[in-house]
Amino acid sequence: MTSAKPVVVYGASGYTGRLICEYLREYNVPFIAAGRDKARLQETLDHIPGLDTVDHEVVEVAHEVEPLSELFADAKVVCNTVGPFSEYGHEVVEACARTGTHYLDTTGEQDWLITAEEQYGARMAEQGLLLSPGVAQMYTTGEIAANLCLETPGLDTLDILVFWKGYPTVASTRTILVNAALSSAYYLEQNEYQQWPADGGPQDVVVPGYHEVGLALPWGGTSHPVWFKRDPRVANVKALGGVFDRALMQGVPQIVAAVLEQVKDLPEAEKIKVLHEQAAAVRDEMPPRENQRLNTSLDSVHASGPLGRAHCVIHGTCNYKQTGLMQAYAAYSLLQQPPKQAGFASACQAFGHRELLGVLRSFGLVSNPILTVHA
Repeated sequence: MTSAKPVVVYGASGYTGRLICEYLREYNVPFIAAGRDKARLQETLDHIPGLDTVDHEVVEVAHEVEPLSELFADAKVVCNTVGPFSEYGHEVVEACARTGTHYLDTTGEQDWLITAEEQYGARMAEQGLLLSPGVAQMYTTGEIAANLCLETPGLDTLDILVFWKGYPTVASTRTILVNAALSSAYYLEQNEYQQWPADGGPQDVVVPGYHEVGLALPWGGTSHPVWFKRDPRVANVKALGGVFDRALMQGVPQIVAAVLEQVKDLPEAEKIKVLHEQAAAVRDEMPPRENQRLNTSLDSVHASGPLGRAHCVIHGTCNYKQTGLMQAYAAYSLLQQPPKQAGFASACQAFGHRELLGVLRSFGLVSNPILTVHA
């Protein structure tokens, strides 16, 4: 039996889940740290300094709708970090819909966002519940920059770039490979999805503030085309992402291509098993904790229209900390008031882009945006 807590962090033993717990402590929000292995959960939480200053509980739960529904029964918000979400997300959202619980996750898997909206969006909206996948630095910070640009009327095209210094987590590596093998990546053109070439290599990009040209990939298409497809101001969206380490970016397509060749003729169940094994071979250990001086991030958005242009750059640090903070703030906000938009909605649609920017700024994780407008 568990005591009632307003927030459940599902997947709390992972890198991002741990950070969400840390920031919930900053907001003094009681929470349940949940997952499939209680000993691993406890070991992770034991390494969080000062966690004893906030009311929390560690709970082991099976990844099935009924046990998850029982766990969520007294909660108001679930922060889900268990991915790949196209593989593991359905049970969690279904449990939230049954128990009247807001749902947040950290993914940018396009197929999961599209499926989540189609299968659960209306049902969650009818209950006044938020269904918000993709509350994370790689998607939300760029969405903030895009919305700052769109404060200038008459812009309808978004060219989005996100860069960071660091290493993907175990879960991120698994998601990249599963997504590459089983899903297509899309951009938005005249408000219709268009597929990125499956064999496209890294693209040369101009990285604001750097003399060196960077390399970027569609990175699964990201969540931006999905969110802005529902925005009447926007007709075209392309998003690219990459790491500052050029050698690493050059190696990503080769790693992905080798794995895809290995699984191409396998049945889907066996394919997923092999993908998980290959992901573990690439990365099976928790990356080192982010260093404020080393692990920087950059989000750049060019917005344009027939007669105007705007460019917004947000320099930041510690992309996983940004994710943990935005998840914790979103949960904290939902405990105080309803979202600005119920049902399927992005972080900016649900909480406001300037509000989220203020949160990131108040914790020292992003600089003041550099916004230039020609209209």
